[in-house]
Amino acid sequence: MRVLVISDIHANDAALQAVLQDAGAVDETWCLGDLVGYGPDPNQVLERVRGLPRLRCIFGNHDAAILQRMELEAFNGDARTSLIWTGKVLTPDNLNFLRSLAPLDEVDGVTLAHGSPRDPTWEYVLNTLTARLNFTHFRTPFCFVGHSHVQSMFELDEDEDRVTTSPNRVSQVIPMTRRAIVNPGSVGQPRDRDPRAAYAIFDSKERTWEARRVDYDIAIVQKRIRDAGLPPRHALRLDEGW
Repeated sequence: MRVLVISDIHANDAALQAVLQDAGAVDETWCLGDLVGYGPDPNQVLERVRGLPRLRCIFGNHDAAILQRMELEAFNGDARTSLIWTGKVLTPDNLNFLRSLAPLDEVDGVTLAHGSPRDPTWEYVLNTLTARLNFTHFRTPFCFVGHSHVQSMFELDEDEDRVTTSPNRVSQVIPMTRRAIVNPGSVGQPRDRDPRAAYAIFDSKERTWEARRVDYDIAIVQKRIRDAGLPPRHALRLDEGW
């Protein structure tokens, strides 16, 4: 089964459209949260995601803040400004969709979490130490996470009791032979110095992972951010991939 894995869209509809077009036909879509925040198009993104066939979706920390399940004080000033604006413009239907989401899911031997399996909403998995601490918190062979906005893969060698990671290999099909925590990167606000929208294709039958990137019209999104009166930093960082 060919699965589109996306995360951290952050109200960037242009990036999402580019990803969906680039991915082509898929059997399912798994979304790892943070559909809103930062970007100018929360309603467009939510409506597009809601319309995807065979969707599995969980909420992230920005989604949780909109639902008042997380204090706004946990976010920096610019992020709070964006969240307050988002709360004012979201339609009731889209807000109800966010309310329907859970913080964790499990499907086809994969645990889905936004942050990490031990702290689904907030913890970042950015290094082998944090990854090691999380392998005991899920039972499935794989866990897919978002939140860091960085494409990555952490593998557990159970024979040597060692967690390893390797440089991201875009557009290479990687066999998944060990337990792994994997991040598809961010659709709407990458933070690995590559401004292209990030996502992944997972083959649940063959157990392979393919990290992908796609260009989109960043200037249009930047203009929409400025026109909405959102923090200028959220526009500037799209150019830099950070």
